[in-house]
Amino acid sequence: MSNETIRESSRQMDRNLEAIAREFNAVRTGKASPAILDTVSVDAYGASVPMKQVANVSAPEPQMLLVQPYDPQLGAAIAKAIQSSDLGLNPNVDGNVVRVSIPALTEERRKDLVKVLHRMTEEGRVAVRHSRHKAKSDLEKSERDGDLGEDELHRLLDNLQRLTDSHITKLDEMLKAKEAELMEV
Repeated sequence: MSNETIRESSRQMDRNLEAIAREFNAVRTGKASPAILDTVSVDAYGASVPMKQVANVSAPEPQMLLVQPYDPQLGAAIAKAIQSSDLGLNPNVDGNVVRVSIPALTEERRKDLVKVLHRMTEEGRVAVRHSRHKAKSDLEKSERDGDLGEDELHRLLDNLQRLTDSHITKLDEMLKAKEAELMEV
């Protein structure tokens, strides 16, 4: 029970890191990356669907994304969805494809995006700490119920804290790498 609590907490913390990594990928860095459009939803077939379900996104050039709709009639809807997103991109419909030019970021925009990254990282830290808090509560309850001894509880809490610290360190490393990528001119 107690080791399973630690393992479940570790799995939850890993899921939190994966979620932050996906959010980081959606932050535009001035280089074309298909992941930038992962958060864009397209109004197609009477519903709002993720970009991945209606088109193939590729980066043939460092400053250009190429969106190839599976249904050629969706080109205008895809362009509209990209333009109305908060990414600051202007797509061009070119026959059966949508071309999205990735403009260079200004210094001010880079600094704003760094602030966004820091906010995302802090949300990740809070989620990791929440996982730790839940596991700690479960372990303390097991100790009160007599399932764990006091020494075993302290050992498990130390393991839980080391696990939390390692996940927060990974978050900080992810932030540092993304920040360096963003500030690169």
